[in-house]
Amino acid sequence: MAIEQVGDQAVKATWEGDLNQLKGLVTERAITGETMLLNMGPHHPSTHGVLRLLLELDGEELVTVLPDVGFLHTGIEKNIEDKTYEKGVPLTDRMDYLSPMSNNMVFCMAIEKMIGLDVPERAQTIRVVLLELSRIASHMVWLGTQALDMGAMSVFLYCFREREKILRIFEMVSGQRMMGSYFRPGGVWRDLPDGFHDAVNEFIDYFPPKVDDYEALLVKNPIWIDRTHGVGVIEPDLGLAWGVSGPSLRGSGVNWDIRKSSPYSGYETFDFDVPLGEHGDVYDRFMVRLAELRQSLSIIKQGIDRLEPTGPFRSENRKFVPPPRSALGQSMEAVIHHFKLWTQGFDAPDEEVFAAVESPRGEISCYLHGTGETRPRRVHFKTPSFMHIAAMPMIAEGHMIADLIAIIGSVDIVLGDCDR
Repeated sequence: MAIEQVGDQAVKATWEGDLNQLKGLVTERAITGETMLLNMGPHHPSTHGVLRLLLELDGEELVTVLPDVGFLHTGIEKNIEDKTYEKGVPLTDRMDYLSPMSNNMVFCMAIEKMIGLDVPERAQTIRVVLLELSRIASHMVWLGTQALDMGAMSVFLYCFREREKILRIFEMVSGQRMMGSYFRPGGVWRDLPDGFHDAVNEFIDYFPPKVDDYEALLVKNPIWIDRTHGVGVIEPDLGLAWGVSGPSLRGSGVNWDIRKSSPYSGYETFDFDVPLGEHGDVYDRFMVRLAELRQSLSIIKQGIDRLEPTGPFRSENRKFVPPPRSALGQSMEAVIHHFKLWTQGFDAPDEEVFAAVESPRGEISCYLHGTGETRPRRVHFKTPSFMHIAAMPMIAEGHMIADLIAIIGSVDIVLGDCDR
């Protein structure tokens, strides 16, 4: 049964007080009252969004976990279908709101693939640098909230201190701290501002000792080890079967990273490793993400060293890309192009395309079906948070209810990513 149907049936049964409607979803012991049904959520703390979990408990042991999603549903995909392609970009920011540039990236890649739009090398490198900064910023929220869920408040404060520096860089680049909509079909919105290189190089020097601090605080912490070792194990074959991806899958030793397996934006030219775990538990997922912080920093440094002071930051194909603002006062043709692209948009063929990138949470992919006109017929995103919530019963059953808090944090879900 689909995760949405499970949630709907659980809501109907608990609302009407008829537990017989839960047959097949919970054990017979729950229907006869031998075990207890308990709602966890949809309050935000410890569920990392408005997620409701219907728990069947035998004492404090989890017998069944039923996820119920849909409390945050925003209709983003249908809204994009009502807009021209470029005007759909700002809506993608609101899905995984902790890594909006990943959403921008996969949508822009799908559009570029559909219409055959080139992306200059400089723009590709800018994208990589910002994607990896976004990965670090997202991992800071993950580590801070995971630690806070288990009582380590100081780590939460430290992580948000580091994230703040990255958000200031994003604001410098796009004018917004989070929802910047900076990636556009054919490249990026505008060139990098003065001071960008200095800000990023300052962060590159500042950040490594902070990762050392996180390790010193947690890696050998006996309480942390007790709460994470052997908890929420994802077996490699089951992880693949349930569609788990990203650090949650790599923590189980599965070497799958789209940046390596299907490189995009020039990732094949960067030197970096893919950290892997061995046991697939909460602790291994923690260690994989810590190692990813250092790998992302290495990629950022390589990208910054490649960026020349000037160069094209967006395609010059005026059929799809507006002319620069400086041209509007000099060329009537530029004004016409600008007017038509922003009022009508550009036509895209009646074809289907698929694009995927490695977000901080795992694989985010975009299916795009054109109409031959200016609006898409169908837009659909496959997002990691939805897959990880669906796999929650497989990961959590048999553990204690206190372990569920650590497990939810360890797969790093964002409900905006799920309830699109």
